[in-house]
Amino acid sequence: MIGYFIFSIVLNSFGNALTVSLNLGSALWTAAAVNIAHATLIPLSIVLVLEGFFAVIVNLILVGKISFSRITGYLIFMFSFAYLVGLLSQGLILLGIGNLPLTIRVVLDCAGIVCVATAISIYQRVNLILHPCDDMMQIIRFKFFKGNSVIAQLVSFFIPIFAIIITAINDKELFAVNVGTIFSLLFQGYFIGLADRKVLPSLKHRKLDI
Repeated sequence: MIGYFIFSIVLNSFGNALTVSLNLGSALWTAAAVNIAHATLIPLSIVLVLEGFFAVIVNLILVGKISFSRITGYLIFMFSFAYLVGLLSQGLILLGIGNLPLTIRVVLDCAGIVCVATAISIYQRVNLILHPCDDMMQIIRFKFFKGNSVIAQLVSFFIPIFAIIITAINDKELFAVNVGTIFSLLFQGYFIGLADRKVLPSLKHRKLDI
């Protein structure tokens, strides 16, 4: 289980870093963080952590109780994830990935979203510790929508979509919102459900506390 978890958090961080460095559209939560970072001039890694703290509060309200083990897991995941995304995105930018032909960049951007969805599927099933944004989706998925990953993902995306709209109105400019963002909005929930069935299919959801 530890090996699956480490693999999934690295895969998620790489997928998000790939979309950030290509600037053709990130997953919704990351896209929201990028826009907030540009609007406030706060470093992306710090915005990702603050975004996670907000999700923690929402999750505690959704489950209706305070779990210190859950909160501790959130904190470990958030700081590890924020550090890895910042490090990997900087590395990919330095490698010149943004200079590739547009068609290749679009394919890579969508591949990054698929990496994110696959990683979420794995560590949700392992369920050792979760990023609070992904735990929010899991809580919504199993508490309200009978395990439907597509609907749950769309509902959980309402918050980052609202943040993107507000920053866009304020700045008159959008960042990290493009083809990949639409792809994430439409298909991330589907790919999470698909990965549940096709990637490590013997690994089932466990220890759900909703």
